[in-house]
Amino acid sequence: NSTTIAGNIGTYPTTSITGLGNVVLGGTDNAGNASTQNAQGAALMAYSTAAGLSATTNYTPIVDLGGLTLGPGVYADPSSIAITGTLILNGSANSVWVFQAGSTLTAASGSNITLEGGAQASNVFWVVGSSATLGTTADFSGAILADTSITADTGATVDGQLVALNGAVSLDDN
Repeated sequence: NSTTIAGNIGTYPTTSITGLGNVVLGGTDNAGNASTQNAQGAALMAYSTAAGLSATTNYTPIVDLGGLTLGPGVYADPSSIAITGTLILNGSANSVWVFQAGSTLTAASGSNITLEGGAQASNVFWVVGSSATLGTTADFSGAILADTSITADTGATVDGQLVALNGAVSLDDN
């Protein structure tokens, strides 16, 4: 089993990344270098900025976004966000979505995010107060900025970025 990463990887302040023997890396391993230190500062700023945005839609605790079609906006749940089934994000190439989960983000096994109308994965941001889990074969879009950790289970795919500010990003045949 191997994981394919099209972009760069890194960790800071530690310099070690475990499991690289199972990774096909299309970019650069920046473990512990100045690029990664700068990236961590940028990630902290992005997290703080996105977490501080005023919500255009507030959900009650533990919302499931599966089965919904959402336009651009800032969506907040004080607890957790789940995705079961399909979440459709419909907007233009310039549309932006920010999802704020007070605690966790869980994409169920087999769930997916579909982008319509020109929507771009690079304009979708998931701000997670603790940890995120992408279930087996989940097809996920956007950048996850998690305070603690991110786990992508076997076969999960991501069109975006996985950034854990204070913990690990764990990949398994992704």
